Amino acid sequence: MYQHILIATDGSELAQKGLDHGLSLAKALDAKVSVLTVTEPFPVYGMAGNFAWVGSPADIDSYNEASKEFAEKVLAAASEAAARLGVQTQTLHADDSTPAEAILATAEAKGCDLIVMASHGRRGLNRMLLGSQTLEVVTHSKVPVLVIK
Repeated sequence: MYQHILIATDGSELAQKGLDHGLSLAKALDAKVSVLTVTEPFPVYGMAGNFAWVGSPADIDSYNEASKEFAEKVLAAASEAAARLGVQTQTLHADDSTPAEAILATAEAKGCDLIVMASHGRRGLNRMLLGSQTLEVVTHSKVPVLVIK
């Protein structure tokens, strides 16, 4: 059925449920897995009147270093979980990207035939303000997407 599963994680408790489910599915299907975590671009705050706040080079370097360290921890934990189940796993870190863009690009580049990810299930104003990375992936994916809640 599925031979290569992409599992997206942000290290959250909910994403852990998606990781666990995806790894269990991969084990049952004898599929290989790519686990992806994404670091979004350094935030820039804009306001009316052509004013924007951009951090100093030191702020950006600090953000990048902290993001890299966090991604390494998330991916190391995912690798350990996969190893416990005997699932062949590759870990990937996409930086300076939105999660949906990185997930879609990685699935295509790696030839994945299923994407597994968690959804935070935001509703109302929170969803409008924050957007939904899961919705974007589901809407634009060329392969099936399994959403874990």
